[in-house]
Amino acid sequence: MAESPNMDEFMRHLQVCVEEARTIADSQEREQRLWQLESALQEAIIYKNRYEELQRHGIDPVRLVESELGQSSAPAPKKVEALMTGQVHCATCKAVLEADLDFCPACGSQKS
Repeated sequence: MAESPNMDEFMRHLQVCVEEARTIADSQEREQRLWQLESALQEAIIYKNRYEELQRHGIDPVRLVESELGQSSAPAPKKVEALMTGQVHCATCKAVLEADLDFCPACGSQKS
């Protein structure tokens, strides 16, 4: 059985689609399609870089964690938070802690 396509192959596919989209006759349709494809390429680049960065830090980028009974799942991180690594997080609320503060700016807990 052949291997599944990887991220580099997907990005090459999107680049081929960009070249094809440049031949669309209707200018409005062409611009809309190019915008969609360029946005998809940017997201693919961000994803690939984030995946590689997590691996370099020894973090499994695709580990799935199920919440324990009675616990609500944490909200998804914002894109800016997802791009930050190597930051210290609050033990209470998991917010990113600033190095120059002795407490969490989100919940007020003291740093441990």
